[in-house]
Amino acid sequence: MALEENPLLGNFIFPPYDVIEAKHVRPAIRSLLNQLESDLVKLETTVEPTWPKLVEPLEKILDRLWIVWGIVNHLNAVKDSPELRSAITEVQPEKVEFQLRLGQSKPIYNAFKTIRESSDWETLSDARKRVVEGQIKEAVLNGISLEDDKRVCFNKIQQELEKLGQKFEENILDATKKFEKLITEKKDIEGLPATALAVAAQVAVHKGYEQATAEDGPWVLTLDGPIYRSVLQHVCNRSLREEIFRAYVTRASDGDLNNTPIIERILQLRLEKAKLLGYNNYAEVSMDAKMATIEKAEELIEKLRSASWNAAIQDMQELKDFAKSQGAVESEELTHWDINFWSERLRESSYNLNEEELRPYFSLPVVIDGLFNLSKMLFDIEIDPADGIASVWNKDVRFYCVKNCLGIPIAYFYFDPYSRPLEKRGGAWMDIVAGRSRILCDGTSSRLPICHVVCNQTPPVGDKPSLMTIREVETVFHEFGHALQNMLTKQDEGIEKDAVELASQFMENWCYQSIAKHYKTGEILPEEVCLKIFSARTFRAGPLLLRQLRYASVDLELIRNTSQVGQNQYTILIKEWWAEVLSFDAFSAFEEVGLDNEQAVKELGRKFRETVLAHGGGKSPMEVFVEFRGREPLPDAFLQYNGLLPAVDAN
Repeated sequence: MALEENPLLGNFIFPPYDVIEAKHVRPAIRSLLNQLESDLVKLETTVEPTWPKLVEPLEKILDRLWIVWGIVNHLNAVKDSPELRSAITEVQPEKVEFQLRLGQSKPIYNAFKTIRESSDWETLSDARKRVVEGQIKEAVLNGISLEDDKRVCFNKIQQELEKLGQKFEENILDATKKFEKLITEKKDIEGLPATALAVAAQVAVHKGYEQATAEDGPWVLTLDGPIYRSVLQHVCNRSLREEIFRAYVTRASDGDLNNTPIIERILQLRLEKAKLLGYNNYAEVSMDAKMATIEKAEELIEKLRSASWNAAIQDMQELKDFAKSQGAVESEELTHWDINFWSERLRESSYNLNEEELRPYFSLPVVIDGLFNLSKMLFDIEIDPADGIASVWNKDVRFYCVKNCLGIPIAYFYFDPYSRPLEKRGGAWMDIVAGRSRILCDGTSSRLPICHVVCNQTPPVGDKPSLMTIREVETVFHEFGHALQNMLTKQDEGIEKDAVELASQFMENWCYQSIAKHYKTGEILPEEVCLKIFSARTFRAGPLLLRQLRYASVDLELIRNTSQVGQNQYTILIKEWWAEVLSFDAFSAFEEVGLDNEQAVKELGRKFRETVLAHGGGKSPMEVFVEFRGREPLPDAFLQYNGLLPAVDAN
């Protein structure tokens, strides 16, 4: 194939997902790396410590690699195949080698340091200062200061970490696909809701049981999220819950798909990498570029632990007593495969609320309409279907255009909602196809951002649309919040990756304010049911938070002892908690003006857009928050929303 015919190398605005194949990956990546190497050599020989001679040509190099490799990586996540895996495995070391070469470029590093040390430093905008400081910090973390044998060792570690990370994800996906449990007797899955029965029967049809129906079976249970969660929450058969739970938590832990040695090796390599860079452990490496510090993290952990401890003890005892009163638990202690089941029964009993019965009120079209209407009200944007403008990787993927109040396009995004366990990895995420950039457009206007929003929710069954759980609704709002952070930015210099959970967590709070209606009858969800949903939001918040705090506390203690275990989990949890504290505090500002005060909410929504969303990356996350809220964040709103702090009487 001629390189000019390779779709990955075309001059496209929207990736040609419908024609990209695994056979295109090797020649495209190698050709691209050759060109970028030439561009890098030219930059190093002509570099000057000025924006036009340093930052602009560097951004062009980084962006081209980001976009092409990002497309390949995205397809690997949503359209997995042996051929694509093989191609990625082969060219990944070459891609990493170039990244290391670029990240360890002394001429580029020295030019950035010269800018920071020059007399013109104070004339730079905050955003440009952050770009310069970020590049210097990133170069240090990329091993720029290492010489000779240490740099060789560092680079070998990076190569192996990339390879192990890829293999880890593949093993998880393969182990998830490998498990299936055939059920032929309906009594064995008593309690499984109708939606899950339909999905399990649909899986059985795909597995060759052509006559399978939701009512009569057979049914095939998998470890895919929608089925797994339904089994743990609703199936009365305790031994089946145990089997599914054990299969899920032990995925990729033995045989050819065993991730245990991979995890051990990754942790070992991360510790070695940290030591080479002069840190005590990898957590310090990770935290060094983030808004939180170890000291602030410890302070937050202790405040949350103190607030949640008594509530957690009380909640767990209540759950034990309830399960015992039902005569269905043989011992005093509940097991892991009991807790979700009995928690769901207790929630139903306490709030007279059955989440499965609410699914018809949360069909995907209704949820999307509510989300888009909310975005219009808060941020003064229009979101219109744009199917056909861009090609997609699956027939269920939708494409949308985001427009400002004048009807002018300002961003685009893809939405891939449904679970596809045979080719798509689990979880939900947002990633960037192309970021906003002035340099990469015509220099006067800016290139418009393009994002992917990917979920793994319950797919449509038969003639029914996707009928969602409340948790799935929250997930869509959450990931769309990430997308808003990138689509509504006014920064042309790049988006900071720390504290990006703020907008996503913030959007989750609005799930409870959206309008739900029955997909068949159009009936609005009764107000009393809405109130029950809102009240049940804090159900068992104490134990859930305490569990996460336990993870962090153990990790922190291990890190203090410079252990190789647990470092990554700690930094992830702290990042999320800080974001949750900020997001609940931000949402409380809307409550203070009154959620039923539409004009005040609109004004505050515009302020949120013009600060948190518009300035992201151009200022530190704390500065942006203070600009919106008028003060630094407080954890009180977070605790109150989780039922761990008494509400303040406004009177």
